[in-house]
Amino acid sequence: MRNDNPAHFPETLRAELERRFRTRVTPVQVGRWSIDLLHPADPEALISEEDFERDERLPYWADIWPSSVIMARHVAMLPAAGKTLLELGSGAGLVATAAALAGFDVTVSDYYEDSLRFSRENVRHHTGREPKAELLDWRALPERMPRYDVVVGSDVLYERSYGALVAETIARTLKGSGAAYITDPGRIATNDFIAETKLRGLRVRTLERIPFDPQATLRHMIDIYEVRWEAGNFERS
Repeated sequence: MRNDNPAHFPETLRAELERRFRTRVTPVQVGRWSIDLLHPADPEALISEEDFERDERLPYWADIWPSSVIMARHVAMLPAAGKTLLELGSGAGLVATAAALAGFDVTVSDYYEDSLRFSRENVRHHTGREPKAELLDWRALPERMPRYDVVVGSDVLYERSYGALVAETIARTLKGSGAAYITDPGRIATNDFIAETKLRGLRVRTLERIPFDPQATLRHMIDIYEVRWEAGNFERS
């Protein structure tokens, strides 16, 4: 006998998120795809005094940052067939969704479990499959980390200490033949990040500088940095 009582069916991830959060859907055009991104409607409402007192944690993940839009459009143009991609700080999953649509085997990572939930749901909603997900603290990386063809991070240099932490995470997760990409609007740790990557045998170059809003009087410029291993340095890492 068929039983249509909703209590007999597990709650979907999307239903759980819409129950726990006040959400909204924001359309973002990424190449030929229009991504309808599910995300919290009011990020400021998610601020927790307890979390901030413990480790100064703030829910930056819940916003759609201009750097993530630039990164989503960038990864959508990269060769993806047969390649793995790790996102550092996945937010609500805009970049991960673009990467999955492009054909990457995507792993999302973040310090917030709810960020991973939104990322998983947005990728699943647009591609029919969930990405791998890793709860990752850059200050306490696992002893053994998988390595990826591509590592990306959008606006992840906003705290002084993050320069060294992001550089170390890239060094621990990037394949010898791989490339990492960071989009950055000129945050406080940018110069430290460039110096720290060089100390680890990596080379950094500015791939592109993009105005987020070309029509604005004061242009908000976002740099795309490409990070690769210097010849022979990966073997000594």
